[in-house]
Amino acid sequence: MDQPPLNTAPAGQRIVDGNFSQHLTRRVRERLAELRAFSQINPPVIPYLCAWQQHDKVIWYEFAGEGFCSLLGCDCQGLAEAMREAIVDRRVYRYVDPEHRVEEKITTRDELQGAWRGLRQEVERSGSLEAIYKVRLSEDKHLWLKDQASIELFAEDGVCLSTGFLTDVSKEMELKDLFEKIGYIDELTKLPKRSILDRMLEVNIGNFQRSNIADFVMMMIDVDHFKQVNDNHGHLAGDYVLANLAEVMTATTRKQDEIGRYGGEEFYGFTIGDIELGINFAERLRKNVERSRFVYQGQNIPVTISIGLVAASELGEPRNLTADQLIFTADKRLYAAKHAGRNQVASK
Repeated sequence: MDQPPLNTAPAGQRIVDGNFSQHLTRRVRERLAELRAFSQINPPVIPYLCAWQQHDKVIWYEFAGEGFCSLLGCDCQGLAEAMREAIVDRRVYRYVDPEHRVEEKITTRDELQGAWRGLRQEVERSGSLEAIYKVRLSEDKHLWLKDQASIELFAEDGVCLSTGFLTDVSKEMELKDLFEKIGYIDELTKLPKRSILDRMLEVNIGNFQRSNIADFVMMMIDVDHFKQVNDNHGHLAGDYVLANLAEVMTATTRKQDEIGRYGGEEFYGFTIGDIELGINFAERLRKNVERSRFVYQGQNIPVTISIGLVAASELGEPRNLTADQLIFTADKRLYAAKHAGRNQVASK
């Protein structure tokens, strides 16, 4: 759905009713039947089918879910132009080698106007599209739409067909922007900073004291022998380890679990539940990190973690519980795990 055409072609069944190859016409009929049937179940995504001729700015829609047209206040025939006018920017997220960090590339509407040919050729080559569009609905209202599509090239007709789905990701993007503005997200690891932990503990201590939750677990996590990583492989290798370690640990979390960066090579963990659930979470983290490979510029870097954890219910009367107590106890047990040989979990 890469924009923007300067004008729009007639919408509707242009290909089915036009002078195109049987191969393309048959594919469009198949896609139309599939998307119309899909739309009948009221899915949480908006399906569409659009097309363009190679080397031409014009894009048109053969089909668009009702939600798409109502969102932009137009009919299918005016959809391409309405979308072009509504786009504020386009964002693409890619992993960057060798650090495997996520790079955000933002292209403004004006830049899209000048780059349409290159963007179009890119999706034609790859056969797929994934981008997020910031869309202006009114002067004071915006929406974020994630666009995922498969691209088919019909060389005989010189036509590209895009079958796609739009998802409203406004809440996620607004939260991301908010966290970045107020500095709650660590730039290297993309994890919440310590300030989030402070707020998390404050909220859950209150819930625990009011018996809204039965228990929760706080943990401190430290990378074993991290100084040796920096000394032997360099600080860029150290950054690589921290960023990839964050990904491994995040992939290990469940709905009730949280992971964040405490500072340096220290991380924190949090989960709702008793000490046994906390130990199980900590062991999953430890084992997954131990099993993971960290390879920087062709060199394998062994990485393990030590974890100390404490349950809120262990620290006496709930009304006297403080965040400092939890952090102090978890930190004390972390160092017990290190003194006991590292790469282990200490809960006492």
